[in-house]
Amino acid sequence: MDAPPEKEPLKSFIHVSQLLESAGVNAPKVWASDVNQGFLCLSDVGDDLYLSQLQHHPEQVDRLYGDALAALISLQACIDGQQVPAYDRVLLQQELALFPHWYLSVHLNYSPSSAQQQALQAVFNLLIDNALTQPQVFVHRDYHSRNLIKAAHNPAILDFQDAVCGAITYDLVSLLRDVYIQWPKAQVEDWALGYRELALQSGLLPQAPTEREFLRWFDWMGLQRHLKIAGIFARLYHRDGKAAYLNDIPLTLRYIQQVSATYPEMAFLHKLINDLA
Repeated sequence: MDAPPEKEPLKSFIHVSQLLESAGVNAPKVWASDVNQGFLCLSDVGDDLYLSQLQHHPEQVDRLYGDALAALISLQACIDGQQVPAYDRVLLQQELALFPHWYLSVHLNYSPSSAQQQALQAVFNLLIDNALTQPQVFVHRDYHSRNLIKAAHNPAILDFQDAVCGAITYDLVSLLRDVYIQWPKAQVEDWALGYRELALQSGLLPQAPTEREFLRWFDWMGLQRHLKIAGIFARLYHRDGKAAYLNDIPLTLRYIQQVSATYPEMAFLHKLINDLA
């Protein structure tokens, strides 16, 4: 790995890689490092991305997701979330703010009225409260098909340096409502509730939410994540010149539309996205 220290500090990567190794999951091991110059010598976990496997081998989908969900339970059950930064109210709000700035203002050249800004912030507050009231666990933060590798010890996990301690459904929704590949709503909910059973068995849900309550946690966590991602993809285009990410915005917004349509508390958000579509 060649990571210029002024742009990609390596201490977090090394720290989290050690946490993942302690949890018994498959991730690149750091064999040698020169943090000052930004070099790491890593084990090779391959390059067979989940995304390619999911797209071209539908017969393997259930097994791949089963392995990914089992690895996720291991991360959450075996790593003390207090060893990484907190996914707190400040960080959640900073992420949500990417949507009105980069997507609405910069990308769409749209300026919400004062009343709209207040209504949007009211939605943000609900989403933040939802995240903070869930059990707080180790969160990879980008646990999806472009960061998972099909491997002998499946999956190998990449891009984990931004790990935090946050909502139990965050990585679950990253995986199942992936912004790079979409699955039917019923299938996603079936996988999510299967994960709920695993989490109950592992002691990760000491006060068991009902299936309906758990899916609400999951849905609203997805809204927070997808609002953030719409802002990030717009920023990657306008600030960093990475136009390819514009192709991934429509699915991200479609998730927001679909989920917000099912909750009266999200009516303003649903109307806003529909009006701007």
